[in-house]
Amino acid sequence: MYAERIAGLKSSAIRDILEVISRPGMISFAGGLPAPELFPVEQIKELSQRVLSDYGPSALQYSVTEGLLPLRKWLAEELSPDLGPVGSENIIITQGSQQGLDLISKLFLDKGSTVFVENPSYVGALQSFQLFQANVLAIPSDEKGMQMNALRDRLRTRKPAFMYLMPNFQNPTGVSLSMERRLMLAEIVKEHNLLVIEDNPYGELVFEGLSHPSLYGLGGTGNFMYLSSFSKTIAPGLRVAYIVADREIIKKLALVKQGTDLQTNTLGQCLVYEYVRSGGYSEHISLLRKTYRHRRDCMISALETYFPETVTWNRPEGGMFLWLTLPEGSSAEDILQHSLEQDVAFVPGQVFFPDGTGRNTMRLNFSNAAPHTIQEGIRRMGEVLKRLGI
Repeated sequence: MYAERIAGLKSSAIRDILEVISRPGMISFAGGLPAPELFPVEQIKELSQRVLSDYGPSALQYSVTEGLLPLRKWLAEELSPDLGPVGSENIIITQGSQQGLDLISKLFLDKGSTVFVENPSYVGALQSFQLFQANVLAIPSDEKGMQMNALRDRLRTRKPAFMYLMPNFQNPTGVSLSMERRLMLAEIVKEHNLLVIEDNPYGELVFEGLSHPSLYGLGGTGNFMYLSSFSKTIAPGLRVAYIVADREIIKKLALVKQGTDLQTNTLGQCLVYEYVRSGGYSEHISLLRKTYRHRRDCMISALETYFPETVTWNRPEGGMFLWLTLPEGSSAEDILQHSLEQDVAFVPGQVFFPDGTGRNTMRLNFSNAAPHTIQEGIRRMGEVLKRLGI
């Protein structure tokens, strides 16, 4: 009765955990959620009145599939210093980056197509690719991002429909692709004529260190597509994101989107546009960076206090996640069950590994909890680890 591709479809482990964490008293390090107390609620309230007054009924009407033209023009101007010359015709607005991944999958993947990803990789992207029955192949990664020698080895036997990666503060690890590897990747892409999907939802959330140039800017429009979103910087409920690509690809994506939802919601686009040009957006980004950096530092300090020396973790220079590695042979899934009994949730790392490895890893989100909550949650997890003899 169902389509063939539905047979292997599984619910996201992260979404399943989010159902559990809704119970009272639960401390969650599980979801990739921005801090709701930092949403610009009052500004959006004021802008809603202005939009409905200035735009009138057009703010509630159907609009063009590619997206609100003033917003696309603003994006083109903002992105051009990093991505290179970008025009409004190079941009399509989507219902969140997840829809962008869905549209790209529809456009480029047939049953059995090959996709290269980092190992580990964003679980939402893996779901999208697997829904279209792609053969997802994992390229090893380390603290500097995807390993270019491993990529070259894989390209000796397979050429993908496209390669997907998050070069900045990656979900789940928080790792960024080093400058050296970005340059190497640009050369490999040119040499093999690859298509690369650069997903950058966390790039604005940089706390320290140097901001590396985009892959799109290094490699050019012919071989790269760029995704980003306002979900992590304004509010996810607005569902406004975008894809930047060669104009011919944008035309094809518009055709695919027409058969999906016709257009991204007009009111949400108007609100985002008015907010980003209001002058308060830069100040809001600064507040997010300051707050999230403090919460990252609080989590690391708590880990140093309460976790055994057998567990290691990284110190990302931005984003929303820490990546932890348990002793070999440990199971993060088992630890999760015991942690839930203590009203603490996190995401076991194995769900991010297409090759099924990573049983002894876990992802912790630090953006969504206040410092005192972070301290208490890590303390409880530390007690669980001690009882289990980790």
